[in-house]
Amino acid sequence: MKKIAVIGTGYVGLVSGTCFAEIGNKVVCCDIDESKIRSLKNGVIPIYEPGLADLVEKNVQEQRLSFTNEIPSAVKEADIIYIAVGTPMSKTGEADLTYVKAAAKTIGEHLNGYKVIVNKSTVPVGTGKLVHSIIQKASKGKCPFDVVSNPEFLREGSAIHDTMNMERAVIGATSNKAASIIEDLHQPFHTPIVKTNLESAEMIKYAANAFLATKISFINDIANICERVGADVSKVSDGVGLDSRIGRKFLKAGIGFGGSCFPKDTTALLQIAKSAGYPFKLIEAVIETNEKQRVHIVDKLLNVMGDLKGRTISVLGLAFKPHTNDVRSAPALDVIPLLQQLGACVKAYDPIAIPEASSILGEQIEYSTNLYDAISDTDACLILTDWPEVKEMELVKAKTLLKQPIIIDGRNLFSLEEMRAAGYIYHSIGRPSVQGSESLDHYFPAYPIEEMAKEFRSVNI
Repeated sequence: MKKIAVIGTGYVGLVSGTCFAEIGNKVVCCDIDESKIRSLKNGVIPIYEPGLADLVEKNVQEQRLSFTNEIPSAVKEADIIYIAVGTPMSKTGEADLTYVKAAAKTIGEHLNGYKVIVNKSTVPVGTGKLVHSIIQKASKGKCPFDVVSNPEFLREGSAIHDTMNMERAVIGATSNKAASIIEDLHQPFHTPIVKTNLESAEMIKYAANAFLATKISFINDIANICERVGADVSKVSDGVGLDSRIGRKFLKAGIGFGGSCFPKDTTALLQIAKSAGYPFKLIEAVIETNEKQRVHIVDKLLNVMGDLKGRTISVLGLAFKPHTNDVRSAPALDVIPLLQQLGACVKAYDPIAIPEASSILGEQIEYSTNLYDAISDTDACLILTDWPEVKEMELVKAKTLLKQPIIIDGRNLFSLEEMRAAGYIYHSIGRPSVQGSESLDHYFPAYPIEEMAKEFRSVNI
């Protein structure tokens, strides 16, 4: 049994700490946010992650997991200290290491014996050495310690499963002793171990996320070509993905990537490349494609409706993906303000992410946790998140609630055949459009589409 302190109780820190406790270690999760720790002590989980609340409760009851604001005491009692604080994107696009530096300084000030300090946060190459120097200075060299990079590869919505069934553990260390300690910690997970130096471990995380983001932007560019030549990107993805050298994962065309990792990490990697004097044109294109993809879905709506002024549009999905309340870099945060700038009123649906989204988007939107209430009496529907409730939507019922049978689907949830049979005007990503069973002329007046498109593209989102 190891004594572990985890500094930071966000997605990564809380999930990692809980899972380390689950495999038999004594873990204390620390945070400077007193209200968050108070909530955790009262059994209230500050994030939505399936299965996490039950696992926290179980390990608290079995006295393997606890929570505290007293970071100094947690540092002193631990053998291994994980830094799992936020590294948000700065205004320049680089990772903001403010919280990492603060955690390192605190650790150094209260070092009382040999410890292994582990960076779990996603950090630029060179951060491990920076953390080492900060701790060395703050501790005045009174105690030995080692620094390890052990990046996370969790998917929000399945983070518990990803930790308990991890595909690999990457361990970059300043000594063989530290590497062995962290390798031993991971033995109960029965996962392949990749041991390397600090810099390589830090780069592995960015390289992995950037490659997955590249696959997403690639298939979205292919989808946009498919629309112009009459191909179906879903069939193209199937055919390409069956190639064992490529694989099927992350080849689903849609509205682009969001969340806490891909947007931040691709931009940070670009900044790392620039700092190294390398022009990373490929990742620049990945980022540009992803930004344009969000505009593309509104362009589709404009091509169908012409003018959005005075129209009411239902937006289905506020979280960046299903099974989470995380709205960081979610498509809705770009699409909804754009709809509003174009004169539309918005009714938005999400089963759990409304509090988080409304704090950013404001109260000019009519929010609902009921799918059909959000659709009712609207001129068209945009699908931004592939929630199961949206996938299982009763198309006949939804059509009776919409003023016009228009769905613009950014997640390709429905087959063209079922939408054609249901009589929808249906536009998705990279597939032929379905024009429905009736003309829209009586719904919308003639409008100069090219003029509207020019106005639309001039809006800075």
